[in-house]
Amino acid sequence: MPKYLDDIALTPQTEGGFVWRSRLEPGRLPAFARAIQDEGGQLLALWGSDDRHLGRNFTVHVAFLSSVGLIWTTSELDGEQPAYPDLAHIFPQADRMQRAAFDLLGIRALDAVDGRAWLRHAAWVEDAFPLRKDFPAHAARRSPRPETAPYPFIRVEGEGVHEIAVGPIHAATIEPGHFRFSVIGDRILRLEERLGYTHKGTEKRFEGLDLATGAKLAGRVSGDSHTAFAWAYSMAVETATACSVSDRAIGLRALFLEMERVANHLGDLGFLGNDVALTFGFVQFWRLKEDWMRMSARLFGHRYLFDMILPGGVATDIDARGKAELDALCERIAGEVQTLRHIYDEHTGLQDRFANTGIVAPDMAARLGLTGLAGRASSQAWDARVQFPCAPYDRLDVNMALQKSGDVLARAEVRFTEVFESLRLIRQLLEQLPAGALRAPCTTAGTVCEGLGWVEGWRGPVIVAVRIGADGRLDRVHPHDPSWQNWPLVEVGVLGNIVPDFPLINKSFNLSYSGPDL
Repeated sequence: MPKYLDDIALTPQTEGGFVWRSRLEPGRLPAFARAIQDEGGQLLALWGSDDRHLGRNFTVHVAFLSSVGLIWTTSELDGEQPAYPDLAHIFPQADRMQRAAFDLLGIRALDAVDGRAWLRHAAWVEDAFPLRKDFPAHAARRSPRPETAPYPFIRVEGEGVHEIAVGPIHAATIEPGHFRFSVIGDRILRLEERLGYTHKGTEKRFEGLDLATGAKLAGRVSGDSHTAFAWAYSMAVETATACSVSDRAIGLRALFLEMERVANHLGDLGFLGNDVALTFGFVQFWRLKEDWMRMSARLFGHRYLFDMILPGGVATDIDARGKAELDALCERIAGEVQTLRHIYDEHTGLQDRFANTGIVAPDMAARLGLTGLAGRASSQAWDARVQFPCAPYDRLDVNMALQKSGDVLARAEVRFTEVFESLRLIRQLLEQLPAGALRAPCTTAGTVCEGLGWVEGWRGPVIVAVRIGADGRLDRVHPHDPSWQNWPLVEVGVLGNIVPDFPLINKSFNLSYSGPDL
């Protein structure tokens, strides 16, 4: 164990796992965060909870990525004026998470530089906090829409500086987000994002649900990452209830996760080609994605693999014929993607638009906590499947895709590499799939219990924390999408680029709006 953990009591969440639990006094959080930073770790998530009905007060939770795995800290706050030390001056990615925690629970980060609202878009009054247990949700729905002051965007002043406001409503069928550009000519001096428009009370909706229904909702936090969220949620429930999952069910979960990764990468590689007017690339990659999704529907009943993962196991299986069909499709798609990669590599116009566009340098990526796919394109060598592999990844020897230039080209190259690696892993999973039951019961012991799930989704690390009440129903669920810490890096990546390159840069990250808008 690192030296800074000598006086920290860590409790393993699972036997042989990489998730640890620690209870810290709020005043110790900055020093602990600094120690994590000094060893090269990161802050992955920050959220709060109202524990007053359990005879406690408010609580702030932080998930840190460290050399020993994920450390989940819990700090109890004052019941009357809940507050904790600001962590954004150590890990800047905590800023929006802290602002969201205040909007939802009224727990404040002391001495924080940015105290603006993040999720409260005139949906509830300033002194009301929806995730508090005494929040009258039904009454709030019927109350008049509160008046709020305009959002105080940061202005860039100077001769020749203009502002371009884009969104929140866009021409395409995408979710809302506002982008405020400060430009000279068509060169971007600054971009400031305003998200949170799709906040739909997901965390509040979890309260009181049974465990199976909770899995369905978890999978719909961000639809293109359904498998990752459903697995992380189920892992959290299984940890809380000490439920043992069969090796076959775990193997099928990994199969679904890699299938989800392939589907998203194929779609993104097509969109990236389309954004530089290479319509051929768009059509070919989306033809392959359609073949992939039709196979998913034929074998498992759903194009996006919805509701395949439940607490205790999985809802479906694959037979010998299905294995053969999927294996053959993996081989064909690998060959066609290799051909398309040669075309992308040799297309001068595409390479000119991709290279040196939307750069996030490795030092900036490390400073601001860029994670997942985008992080690996900027030399951030973190992949839970590699460093902290849960079953069955501990038997698969996953190869991490890394690039260091941090531009659109690097993010495309990581996608290509991960497609090939996921196709290889799928074929290996099919070959090694053990026998066993599909699902085991998850039963509670009549006491309050908690757990956390951590899965490397296609976009990055997905975390779901769960508390189950004594009645066996969900009391608090926090799902965390990696887009939370990656959206601010889009603001960095566009600096010095021209406005027409923003759609390309944005697509090269392809972050979720709904994930950070819980």
